[in-house]
Amino acid sequence: MPRDHVPATPLPVDAVLDDVAAGLRACGRVVLEAPPGAGKTTRVPLALLADGLEGRLVLLEPRRVAARAAAQRLAGSLGEAVGGTVGLTTRDERRTSRDTRIEVVTEGVLLRRLQRDPLLEGTGTLFFDEFHERNLESDLALAFALETRATVRDDLRVLVASATLDGTRVAALLAADDGPAVVVRASGRSHPVAVEHRDRPAPRDLAVTITETVITAMADLDGDVLVFLPGTGEIRRTERVLRGRVPATVEVRPLHGSLPPADQDRALAPPAPGHRKVVLATDLAESSLTIDGVRIVVDAGLAREPRFDARTGMTGLVTVAASRAAADQRAGRAGRTSPGHAIRLWPAAEHPARDAFPRPAIRTDDLTGAALEVAAWGTPVGDLALLDPPDPAGWQRARTTLGELGALDGEGRITGHGRALAGLPVHPRLGHLLVRGHAVGLGEAAVEVAAVLADRDPVRVEPGVSVADLGVRIAALRGTATPRGAKVRPGARERLRRDMVRLRRACRELPRASRTAPVPDDEAVGALVALGWPDRVASARGGRARRRDAAGGRRRRPWRPRSTHPPCRAARPRGPAPHARRRRRDGRGGGLARR
Repeated sequence: MPRDHVPATPLPVDAVLDDVAAGLRACGRVVLEAPPGAGKTTRVPLALLADGLEGRLVLLEPRRVAARAAAQRLAGSLGEAVGGTVGLTTRDERRTSRDTRIEVVTEGVLLRRLQRDPLLEGTGTLFFDEFHERNLESDLALAFALETRATVRDDLRVLVASATLDGTRVAALLAADDGPAVVVRASGRSHPVAVEHRDRPAPRDLAVTITETVITAMADLDGDVLVFLPGTGEIRRTERVLRGRVPATVEVRPLHGSLPPADQDRALAPPAPGHRKVVLATDLAESSLTIDGVRIVVDAGLAREPRFDARTGMTGLVTVAASRAAADQRAGRAGRTSPGHAIRLWPAAEHPARDAFPRPAIRTDDLTGAALEVAAWGTPVGDLALLDPPDPAGWQRARTTLGELGALDGEGRITGHGRALAGLPVHPRLGHLLVRGHAVGLGEAAVEVAAVLADRDPVRVEPGVSVADLGVRIAALRGTATPRGAKVRPGARERLRRDMVRLRRACRELPRASRTAPVPDDEAVGALVALGWPDRVASARGGRARRRDAAGGRRRRPWRPRSTHPPCRAARPRGPAPHARRRRRDGRGGGLARR
């Protein structure tokens, strides 16, 4: 097998590249187990390209920043720019051509593609990278792809790779009538990583403890530093403290999903000559990213995960202890290019009590979008090849919500309206808001409201100030005045404006009202939110308790914002809720932005 374009630096996965290719040729279903830093993402696609497998190889990455980084590294290995032999398709950008043989995509892109074209014309191999992250989109995309292979595309090859997941269990999922899947294991780590445990800091001391740990580690050890923190709030606080303590030769760079692509690229790029860098990242840096020069990892041991309450229909972010598998992934970042050192800010005695793996999203997330995808696909969820079944209460709640939105009929089958919602790149509630909003002549307002509710809050509220009005967020998006104590986040606003462009493009084919009457902004926003959340419309009953009669006969107390934290955050598309009803369960503020 020619390897002219594969880099010469040896990596653990190199020893099994022939086995992966042979397995795909023999039965079309391979599970690749390889440790962090083994080279799965960058070596396997190039080796399969050199092997001459027919059709385009589609490489699935769980996050946009990982997809962009993988595409750049693969193209760079060939001496090309992205868009040639190696292409990239995400929600925000598309760089492919007729010459593209390897296409790096994000999960949502592949899911949309499968719904539009179940045959996947022109695609020869689907490579599910970092499958251990267990996102809803990757679970569903794999299930749909396996059904496509079993029914109409027996030549479609499926490769599932993971650093921490049990490969035997995944292989059982991929088993078919023509035999079991092939399991290939790459042993050994590229470079050794020494792991050190320390005492766990109090939450209020986290930024100071991280700063002191980074400073002492840089004094004792060589290389750049990668710090894992649970969210953007902790990153900002740590960045402020750290910048005041390190010399000018140390570059402090944040890395999280809500940053513009240029800032994400800057975090991955090498520092200036004679400088060192400290990257402050969320868990998006656990997988698929190689940050050259990192030899020190400082891990706060925390993760922020969504939790959906089927009883109330609300999703909230909670801060939890990172799993043992996630901790291994994080430590492995220090050994990607040379021997490294990982410092864990929790006692070694507590480590065995942590969850072995992160909880799969299909058991914890809002399943409304997933239920709509399954209904559009047309196969009962119990007949799909899913590694874990969905939470029963959450699944029933999701289907009930879809029925209330008119996406499912009385028999539970998808309606024409449901197919329209499934074609929009947003949560079904926001899709319903967009469709109905355009139908009644409030299309532009619907796009604004959907953009705000689908992403991070564009307004930062000062401590002691309560500004829970969604109209304030619309004003911030438009660039008009906001109340005192509410400051606009410029980066968030620009991202929302880009999302509006994307949503306008997605809504071009929606039916529109022939004539519209002017509606005051506050009335339009309220009406649109009521369209998306009809089950949460309530009428005031009065009295000292100030209760509300909600839809369906339920009674609720009015939501009251907390005075010391930003009171309302937009939700990410997997489970949004109106600002006026949203509250973080861990009390720390922050939104559900893409990691």
